[in-house]
Amino acid sequence: MPELIPVNIVIGDRTYRLKIESGDEEKLRKTAKLINDKILEFRRDFAGKDMQDYIAMVLIWFATEQNKYGEESLKLKEVSEKISSLEKMIDKSLLPEQ
Repeated sequence: MPELIPVNIVIGDRTYRLKIESGDEEKLRKTAKLINDKILEFRRDFAGKDMQDYIAMVLIWFATEQNKYGEESLKLKEVSEKISSLEKMIDKSLLPEQ
């Protein structure tokens, strides 16, 4: 079982203590920074809300971004399958019949 290390991260003015694998620390810190940057962006664009509203906005933004990447991955898979099919057709037409 991998060794877990304690890490404190701050999101939206709150500190969270997590136990993670040491190899995930950099990714976690970059994600926390991205979240906090987005919170600041939403605070600038939508004044008068409370922190919970900003965190909810970031959560919706983040989930939407993840869906985009999932859709792009599916499209990439479809294109890859079509290319493979075309390669097979080309190989079949170029190879002499036996």
